[in-house]
Amino acid sequence: MGIEETIADIGNSNKPLLNSTLLELSALSSEELELFKQTWVTIEPQRRCQIISRLVELARDNLEYNFDNIFKNCLADQDADVRSEGIEGLWESEEPSLIDHLIDILKKDSSEKVQTAAAIGLSKFTMLAEYGKLSSTHTTKICKVLLSVIGDKSRSVEVQRRALEAAAPLSLPQVKEAITKAYRSPDTRLKVSSIYSMGKSCDPIWLSTLLKELSNVDAEIRYEAAGACGELEEDEAVPQLIELINDSDIDVQLAAIQSLGKIGGANAKECLKECLDSSSVAIRQAAEQALREVQEQEDLSSFSI
Repeated sequence: MGIEETIADIGNSNKPLLNSTLLELSALSSEELELFKQTWVTIEPQRRCQIISRLVELARDNLEYNFDNIFKNCLADQDADVRSEGIEGLWESEEPSLIDHLIDILKKDSSEKVQTAAAIGLSKFTMLAEYGKLSSTHTTKICKVLLSVIGDKSRSVEVQRRALEAAAPLSLPQVKEAITKAYRSPDTRLKVSSIYSMGKSCDPIWLSTLLKELSNVDAEIRYEAAGACGELEEDEAVPQLIELINDSDIDVQLAAIQSLGKIGGANAKECLKECLDSSSVAIRQAAEQALREVQEQEDLSSFSI
């Protein structure tokens, strides 16, 4: 099937979207992309969203397929859902040219959903910046817009919290201050994001706060605190994480298991082995994965010695 036929086929809302047909859109040439753009604007919004959602799924399931040019084209789509899906589709792209697009969307897009997706999309670049793999110019731009959004009361809480989470890896006093402020907020959503951000900061200064929140009455906060402890990889958190294996909330239990796998050590390993006898399939599977991670850490340590 030629590219023109393929595009016409997927644009026909009376026909089912077949993976075999959608895969023909991978790695389009410049000429093929132009044909795609011409037809794309004639397809009804609901169908466009269905197409992009499926392309995102296909790209996640198999990294050899590349729909990035299509996803980039969707950043300026008239439909907010399509724009949001386009950003999500670019989850693996680390092209610096994408930064300005995401910043512009975060600053100017009319949709809260799209702004949120843009903030999340910038998070991979803050990680690159923290690892010294991004230019100072780009890093400064990202810091400026994220901190601006975090402090902008006219923004929705959802956009503010995602901007905070995106900024979390940056080792800056302003980011630490923003995390502290969100943690003290009466809005639970901001507090939850602050705890998540403490983990992403990889700064042990937050450990005492996280250990305290492991016993919070709110399961969502316990869940985020458990996950954040795993990010910090501090042995001091192991005893309390072990206690959470018997938490009343299954998600909290799973987060604790995952973090024990990241931290490792004899006590964590012993606890994870005991979890293999759990009556819960989810607990057993999580423990198996965590133990594999512990073993990988031990193998690397042994190899380095």
